[in-house]
Amino acid sequence: MSAKDFFHNAVRLALEKDGWLITDDPLRFIVDTIEFRLDLGAEGLIAAEKEGQKIAVEIKSFLGQSQVTEFHIALGQTLNYRSVLRKKEPDRILYLAIGKEIYKEFFSFRLFKKSLLNTN
Repeated sequence: MSAKDFFHNAVRLALEKDGWLITDDPLRFIVDTIEFRLDLGAEGLIAAEKEGQKIAVEIKSFLGQSQVTEFHIALGQTLNYRSVLRKKEPDRILYLAIGKEIYKEFFSFRLFKKSLLNTN
């Protein structure tokens, strides 16, 4: 079992406080005999008469020595997980959860923000 990121419990608690039901921790899929583990799977509790929105959340702490290396890892995982979700659960939306400081300091650079947005 892989180690949970530093912010894992904080992200989970924030989702639960926002009304999300955590359905999987981690969310697991097997594709071509390879097991993929996304940090969290959740379903939104919208209303009884409507179907709930499903999300998957990959959590990254960016605590390594190189923020660029951490970004490359996160980007690679995001690309792989998005591909897996398209095959297994195409209605599930993938999010990358990161800390506020890394968002302000690192993702303010257009290059990095654009790289994640263009992974569709």
